[in-house]
Amino acid sequence: MKFCTLILTSIFLATSAFAQTGVVNGTVSSSQPISFATITVQNSKHGTSTDSAGKFKIEGLIPGKHTIIVSYLGYKTQNRTIIVKSDQNMPVDFVLLPAENASLNEVVVTGTMKEVSRLASPVPVEVYSPAFFRKNPTPSIFDALQNINGVRPQLNCNICNTGDIHINGLEGPYTMILIDGMPIVSGLSSVYGLSGIPNALIERVEIVKGPASSLYGSEAVGGLINIITRKPQNAPAFSGDVFTTSWGELNTDIGFKFPAGKKAEVLTGINYFKYGNRIDNNKDNFTDVTQQDRISLFQKWNFARRENRQFSLAARYNYEDRWGGDVTWNPSYRGGSDRYAESIYTNRWELLGSYQLPIKESMTLAFSLNDHAQNSVYGSTIYGARQKIAFGQLSWDKKIKDHDLLFGTALRYTLYDDNTPATALLNGINNADKVWLPGVFVQDEITLSEKHKVLLGMRYDYNSAHGNILTPRVAYKWILNENNILRLNAGTGFRVVSLFTEEHAALTGSREVIVTEELKPERSYNANLNFIKKIYFAGGSFINVDASAWYTHFNNQIIPDYVTNPNQIIYNNLDGYAVSRGLSANFDMVFANGLKVLAGGSLLDVFSRNQIMGQKTRPMLTEKWAGTWSISYKVEKLKLGLDYTGNIYGPMRLPRLSDSDPRSGYSPVWSLQNIQFTYSGLKEIEIYGGIKNLLNWTPGRSEPFLIARSNDPFDKNVQTSASGQVIPSPSNPYALTFDPGYVYAPNQGIRGFLGIRLTIK
Repeated sequence: MKFCTLILTSIFLATSAFAQTGVVNGTVSSSQPISFATITVQNSKHGTSTDSAGKFKIEGLIPGKHTIIVSYLGYKTQNRTIIVKSDQNMPVDFVLLPAENASLNEVVVTGTMKEVSRLASPVPVEVYSPAFFRKNPTPSIFDALQNINGVRPQLNCNICNTGDIHINGLEGPYTMILIDGMPIVSGLSSVYGLSGIPNALIERVEIVKGPASSLYGSEAVGGLINIITRKPQNAPAFSGDVFTTSWGELNTDIGFKFPAGKKAEVLTGINYFKYGNRIDNNKDNFTDVTQQDRISLFQKWNFARRENRQFSLAARYNYEDRWGGDVTWNPSYRGGSDRYAESIYTNRWELLGSYQLPIKESMTLAFSLNDHAQNSVYGSTIYGARQKIAFGQLSWDKKIKDHDLLFGTALRYTLYDDNTPATALLNGINNADKVWLPGVFVQDEITLSEKHKVLLGMRYDYNSAHGNILTPRVAYKWILNENNILRLNAGTGFRVVSLFTEEHAALTGSREVIVTEELKPERSYNANLNFIKKIYFAGGSFINVDASAWYTHFNNQIIPDYVTNPNQIIYNNLDGYAVSRGLSANFDMVFANGLKVLAGGSLLDVFSRNQIMGQKTRPMLTEKWAGTWSISYKVEKLKLGLDYTGNIYGPMRLPRLSDSDPRSGYSPVWSLQNIQFTYSGLKEIEIYGGIKNLLNWTPGRSEPFLIARSNDPFDKNVQTSASGQVIPSPSNPYALTFDPGYVYAPNQGIRGFLGIRLTIK
């Protein structure tokens, strides 16, 4: 019997070894070839994407019937069933139609924690693909967000160039950043964690504007950004993207995949960014742009399991050495008072994963760990900090008739420690900040009819520092007809105090932090009305209008006071309320001649009102209106693409030191515009180049200076009165102290760029 079994096994292995497989190849087009469309084989690990000429090839298919699925943002997803024969090429071409306006059929997960089409989601979710970000190549996802309506990367320091992301005029601490749905970029890392995510590994970026704390908990008060990485089966075998600028910046992005046995595929990404050119165009003896040396390594494993159950693991390591300051500075001056610079060493690693339990019910365990270590020097001030976050979440997706239910429980642990009094007891003994945040949530999406859906949600969290927190929400979607959709969302959000987030501006601005009371968590109440209108024209052209109006009311808002004392930042909870309200609209236009236009505009009214004084105050660095655009056209005969991108911002209030400060209290209207040409006439290769900041605009053009007293960064020649107030002197006529916090836009002028992309399927 054993001998027969051995013979049968040998025959099976031999047969398998010599089995013939088939190949499917073809093109994907509309009015012109479509580059980087996603091609997948249903119920299979096989997949690829089209090249710059719209061509694709899938090898290794077992003979038999297969369903090929083609999707691309802006077009209707197509699928076709074909018969694959052994050792033969099977040609198949796809012509995608924009009749359903593709951006609405893109799969999203952020709004409801479930994979649904954007059109079906009761929560408005904006989706941006890698093709969108390639219209204006940038070295980090932080910079790439600058052309999204309602989203603005905000620099917080003229010297170290760190920053955060504003959504609808709200400061960075109100924006939650996720990677594959995991809240691993927050607190200390929110300033640095957006750098070094390899662009080659990004599948898409999903954005929700407005509170989402009922699903995601703390920090999702103003909105959230979910960076979703590629699945290995959808990635090319190799991709490389290298570009440089006339300022001397060099960015290298490399991605490749390989099989790890029969049941796993591995995707690896490497990003390296280098900038070491000491440019001082405004002649203040300080670098106009921070010097950076950064490397990031990313790897993602997908495992094949029975019944296509999900199991993935991913890890990332990021190291960065950045500094800005005196153009004659070198590391030998680090921490001293002879040359001023802000030098930051960052070490960060992340681990995240998702595992679908091997049971009949759809239950998934998601988890993440990260460790962020920072060694910083701001002049002679040494700042060392460590943050560790552990997160776990178990969710259960259950459908019962017209109810699509989601149950979940989550636990988040955050440890933050530094060398400042913020994490010390009154006797000076170190006392790291440790916060446990367990929570449970439930969501019910109810289908009332074919055109009406209601979503009800509730989350309960217990914060070990602040106690019980309850965050409900409700959403309603009404499909008026196939071309008109209305969504109404209302909910609450909360944000607990983040020590580093509240104090970062103090460290970089050489100000003392004063906390006048025990800070309470902020609460927000939000309503959002969203309307989508699709308009079609003869010949295949269409316009999609996505408009929103919102109102958010805040209690206990944490307000930084920069004005009372120019050497301090005073923090307390607002004795009153704050409001963020406004209107925004995005216009997605595709014309039959190949011209594509994506434009958007926002009107913002953000303010706080003191209950006692009754005065209405507009926060710093908040624009009243903003606009973005992206115009693309491809000349097929020349294989040449043109992209013109830009943004424009209305005036915003700026942090002057005092009334005697000669710098403007409000910024002018300013705009950053870029143009790019892309040649795709070579197989598997694209060559691109263009000009960034076409108008050569910088914030210092209309100001006497940006950095206050850059000639005396340690305030050695500042004279003060008996009460400690700065007084005018011949060398200091405006009675100022050193302060680099007067910043609202990049201080980098016009520059050319040139790059090359290589994609091997």
